[in-house]
Amino acid sequence: MKTILPYLLLLFCGITYSQTTISGSVVDDNGQPIPGANIIVLGTSTGTVSDFDGNFSLTFNQDPPFSVQASSVGFDTVTEEVTSKNQKINFILKEGTSLDEVVISASRTPERIFESPVTVERFGLKEIKNTASADFYDGLENLKGVDINTNSLTFKSINTRGFATFQNTRFMQLVDGMDNAAPALNFPLGNLLGMIETDVLSVELLPGAASALYGANAFNGILFMRSKNPFDHPGISAYYKQGVTSQEAAGNNDYKDYGIRAAYKFNEKFAAKVNFSYLQGTDWVANNTAGIDDNGFVDTSSTRENDINYNGINTYGELVSTNLSRVKSSPTFLQGLADAGINPAVANLIPDVDVSRTGYDEADLTDYDAKSIKADWGLYFRPWENDFEIQYVGKIGSGSTIYQGSNRYSIKNFFLSQHKLEIKNDNFFVRGYVTADNAGDSYDMVFTGVNINRQWKADDIWFGEYAGAFIQGTLAGLNGDQAHAAARGAADTGRFEPDTPEFQNAFNTVINDPDVLTGSKFRDESKIYHSDANYNFSHLIDFAEIQVGGSYRQYILNSFGSIYTDKFGEIPYSELGFYTQLQKKFLEDDRLKLTASIRYDKSELFDAFFSPRISLGYNLGENNNHNIRASFQTGFRNPDTQALYIGFNVGPIILLGSAADNPERDLRVASTTSITNPLSATGSAIIGASSLNYDGTGAYNNSFTSTSVVDFSASQNPADLQIANPNLVKPEQVSSFELGYRGKLNKVIIDVSGYFNQYKDFLATQDVVNPFYGDVGLTQTFPANGLPLAVIALANEDFQAYRAYTNTDADVNSYGAALAVTTKVFGNFDLGMNYTYAKLDFDKAANPNTQTNFNTPEHKLKASFGNTNLFENFGFNVAWRWSDDYVWEATFATGAVPAYHVVDAQINYKVPSLKSTFKLGAANLLADEYFTAVGTGLIGAQYYASWTINNL
Repeated sequence: MKTILPYLLLLFCGITYSQTTISGSVVDDNGQPIPGANIIVLGTSTGTVSDFDGNFSLTFNQDPPFSVQASSVGFDTVTEEVTSKNQKINFILKEGTSLDEVVISASRTPERIFESPVTVERFGLKEIKNTASADFYDGLENLKGVDINTNSLTFKSINTRGFATFQNTRFMQLVDGMDNAAPALNFPLGNLLGMIETDVLSVELLPGAASALYGANAFNGILFMRSKNPFDHPGISAYYKQGVTSQEAAGNNDYKDYGIRAAYKFNEKFAAKVNFSYLQGTDWVANNTAGIDDNGFVDTSSTRENDINYNGINTYGELVSTNLSRVKSSPTFLQGLADAGINPAVANLIPDVDVSRTGYDEADLTDYDAKSIKADWGLYFRPWENDFEIQYVGKIGSGSTIYQGSNRYSIKNFFLSQHKLEIKNDNFFVRGYVTADNAGDSYDMVFTGVNINRQWKADDIWFGEYAGAFIQGTLAGLNGDQAHAAARGAADTGRFEPDTPEFQNAFNTVINDPDVLTGSKFRDESKIYHSDANYNFSHLIDFAEIQVGGSYRQYILNSFGSIYTDKFGEIPYSELGFYTQLQKKFLEDDRLKLTASIRYDKSELFDAFFSPRISLGYNLGENNNHNIRASFQTGFRNPDTQALYIGFNVGPIILLGSAADNPERDLRVASTTSITNPLSATGSAIIGASSLNYDGTGAYNNSFTSTSVVDFSASQNPADLQIANPNLVKPEQVSSFELGYRGKLNKVIIDVSGYFNQYKDFLATQDVVNPFYGDVGLTQTFPANGLPLAVIALANEDFQAYRAYTNTDADVNSYGAALAVTTKVFGNFDLGMNYTYAKLDFDKAANPNTQTNFNTPEHKLKASFGNTNLFENFGFNVAWRWSDDYVWEATFATGAVPAYHVVDAQINYKVPSLKSTFKLGAANLLADEYFTAVGTGLIGAQYYASWTINNL
């Protein structure tokens, strides 16, 4: 022991001697602490972050001298030399400008916003902490060029540069590199599987096409959210928000939102973290009683009281409608009159008009419970204590919300999960992940209303009773309006009323039945498998920065036939792509920067595409304070899962995707007993078989345009009928030109850009009508009278209407511009203003059957004013935005969205001794209710108080 002890002491002394501990603080140029600043030993991965008070302590296994660097988003980076052990260093970081912030998304490599080759927006820690919105995701709406379409309290859809509905398949959303779109829907459900506020490191947004680096889905914009790595951001942080939502229709309702983040760095090799959040509130009640006409347009003059064929925006059940002439010619109805001792000739008193069944208010069919539960966890391993890292990340999200597509849907206990394995360092990454969804207890509210009615009384019985009561009323001397009112009252006698056991029993039966003819339940268990990789050769090649990468994705659609044509089994298909990018700087001081990239993509369903992008940026001025840029890029969009394989009956129309094998997979059955065939008594039956089996192929090879069928209905002139026969869908392409300028003019920061997009094979839908018999060329005629069979089919309402996915050959272009100005006023007050202009160039009159769903105001103005340190530990922020009026065009309804303005505001107070920030805030402070899409509830006010602890 005496022999070994000196060696152990020597070893211990050696270890002690080789360790250097430094400590200190990080403050801004006003002396305020900067929590969460990164302090790192240059040339290594050894580092730490400052605590809530800006203090830090760091131990490094090396003798001085060495250099230590401190950095924080929004501040200039400072480097100090360590010359002795136990040295204290007080970093003073000067606040930089927004153009000095570093982004990764624009080129898949770190670079200043100032030199980004394309337009990019950033929402960093400072903006997240000081947002006046209820949460950071809502705060993105204050960025220039960004719209957030509010579907419900917990489901909001980001939109840039137009062409968006709530099913925004043109926009991609990535969380730590994972696409968090729901596999069944092919678009993200807002922040349902996103991030909790205390774990957000940064948010970046690229408006416009980004296909050259990110593939087919990055067509109209892409959102990047990055979380905090537990190696760099250990500790426990939490928040709690409590408040009320206030809406005229719903009243005042409690709202709460809380979350916790726990991260621990066990050593230099292993770290882990876990996050959890829970939100609950009451959704915005939708109670618009205006009608929707046969072409899907809002008709404010239509009400249940004055329109016998009323179909309300937020009342469901009225889409079941028929022409009373079908009732009066029904043998069953005529025989019923005869059996009752009534001369069947009185059936001629029934007018040739359309009548709809009585529906239920949306509030009768959902509880408006808004809920979001998110959890994620991660294990992080650095085997060599450097930048080489292995990650496993898991995420789950569940929630209840309202979703509006072709119908209105109550999303109940919808569940999403993701699991990712990634290996990376500063020069490469390889990752793979799987996303799975489960529709839970979700259901279609429109069909819930329809089938509750059918649970009580079959459609033919209801319409027969209506017709009989109308005859009785007419014979009793009532005028037309009075007779119709009496007929509805008689037919509705005994109807299931809300809040009764009979109604509740029928409701429960319907929402648990996935058959659209009798129920309304969604079923889905779809998956996406995705892998991608990237390598940056900049550490090996001096000539230029060169990157290569690629991705592979497989879809597994499994809705059990409730959404897609997968009744008899899953539908798999795949996509893959490869890309390369070169960046090179030229001239003195590297003033000229060239970025060129190209991507190859191939879907197993379509031909391959190449997507090139080239950009030039040039720095001007003595201090390189001005940058101009120009870019050209192409993008393409593979048809989404719905455009390919949907087969969804929404009542008066069937949504039908057009992958080559999909129309024939959409099997429907109609029996001859349901087909009116009065001419068969001549002995020449139109349909000879006992039943008629048909599929969706007729939508594409034997159909009329829906508008021409409406014209024919009014004129009865076959010459008005126009053949549709849309083409099967194929990828859409865009050519995008962009010019931009970023500049620093003393304290004023300017960022302006303009773009022009030209589309080819624009993806759209076309409403068509497929007759059950006869050809749309009108060559097949009925022998008895020479009438075209297809015309007879239309007259007898023997047809199926489809909304067919296809491409339009019409010219579709869009262009716009955005301008942002930020500065400091009155000392250190932050003032920002931005303006966005967006315009669609499309001849709607010449293409009445094509919906572009541009859905973007032509003009938007936004402004913010605040101070993070008005006086010691106290700050505030006020944000205002105004939107021009615009037309919302969607499959659910098309109508005007009036102009609106919104004010959000917050005040906050820091208590360093508690490592806490307290905030009082209001979204839509003035409670001036508005809406961003036809059919949704009016957006009221949201008032809240929050307490955030140790959010570094």
